[in-house]
Amino acid sequence: MDSFGRKRGMCEWSDLVADDLALGAALADGIGHRLSPFHLLSVPGMTPHQQRACSELWTRDRRSAARAARSALDFSFPERGSRKIRLGYLSNDFQEHATAHLLIEVLEAHARDDFEVFAYSFGADDGLPMRRRLAAACDRFVDISDLSDSAAAELIHADGVDILLDLKGFTARARTGIVLLRPAPVIVNYLGYPGTMGADICDYLVTDRFLTPADRAQDYAEALAYMPHTYHPHGRGTPLARRPARHAVGLPDQGFVFCCFNQPYKISPEVFDLWCRLLAVVPDSVLWLLDHPEATGNLRGEAIRRGVDARRLVFGANLPQVEHLARLQLADLMLDTSPFNAHTTASDALWAGVPLVTCPGETFPSRVAGSILNAIGLGDLVAENLDGYFELAYGLATDEERLADVKTRLSANRLATPLFDSAAYTLDLESLYRTMAVRHRSDLPPDMIGVCE
Repeated sequence: MDSFGRKRGMCEWSDLVADDLALGAALADGIGHRLSPFHLLSVPGMTPHQQRACSELWTRDRRSAARAARSALDFSFPERGSRKIRLGYLSNDFQEHATAHLLIEVLEAHARDDFEVFAYSFGADDGLPMRRRLAAACDRFVDISDLSDSAAAELIHADGVDILLDLKGFTARARTGIVLLRPAPVIVNYLGYPGTMGADICDYLVTDRFLTPADRAQDYAEALAYMPHTYHPHGRGTPLARRPARHAVGLPDQGFVFCCFNQPYKISPEVFDLWCRLLAVVPDSVLWLLDHPEATGNLRGEAIRRGVDARRLVFGANLPQVEHLARLQLADLMLDTSPFNAHTTASDALWAGVPLVTCPGETFPSRVAGSILNAIGLGDLVAENLDGYFELAYGLATDEERLADVKTRLSANRLATPLFDSAAYTLDLESLYRTMAVRHRSDLPPDMIGVCE
């Protein structure tokens, strides 16, 4: 099953339809226990219900083993009185990583009169400034990378964490085993994994009304905790350095620049078809993509098969955040992927002044960019279907006044709408945390909370 994900990551699409049908059949037959739920997020046609089924098959044996381990650990959670709510953020991305860039201003903005912020890191210390900034933003920062799942859970329990925030879900190098041991009375699926982790793992999923409409709650094992605007944080403190010359990053001196810096596994053949159609009808345009050693050659070949000169695909290296944001300002329009949208790459583009076009589906990861665009007042860039996506992108690429109007609105909205207001975002998030804590202290089960109408 893992080979399917690897082929998608390489943009090796020759047998993709057959592979995707096999995935659906494995789920239908209940034999998908070796199929990573993360892989399913990028497979077109998969429903939220199938994604939940995959998560529960994937964790079935581990959940069973965890019940016995929890019984042996026998964690109890006595009443803490009126002390501050203790938050525990769990991740291996507390370093120079996209998750850290999204979360850092939230950690720094937490109200210390009401909350204590603990971080549990099981990733490498890269020695870079972000790592030091993250540690400074927390009341307690603990490296648990050398601890077993059981030992890490015992430490978190001994620290008296009230709400444990899992920032990894089923993404690479996650340690779901710690969460399965339930070392805190409230467990939350937050930010890192765009979907449900299945039954008996997390109590809540932080989301918003666009991502997960209330009438689809049955597709998520967690109770839905609604943020009022978007679940996606992105601060205002990231600097925008002076943009380089086009030739310095491999772009031609003239011509419209479409871009998408999403990872290659998010690129589907259907969306790539649309991108190549855009290149065909927008003279002198180029498509600027992230360079990936295993996918770049395949993407060039796919462009040629669609009648597009491969030289119109420009590949950019994976750069540090400040350098990436500087070059990103050279793009004219970002094209989103589907069914696995841009996340950090979407908000980074908007921060750099680059509009984004997206087409949402039914699943959580297919609606993230729409959530982000709504939070910055650009909901008109959310297309209803792929035909509308093409027409919207084509219109913006060929009508200078229309594109200029969108960019003017984006510039005006950057500091006047919720998307980049990390202080207000943190207050809204803390409101959810308070409600979670109150419900637990009142012996009430997790339930839908926040603004969901």
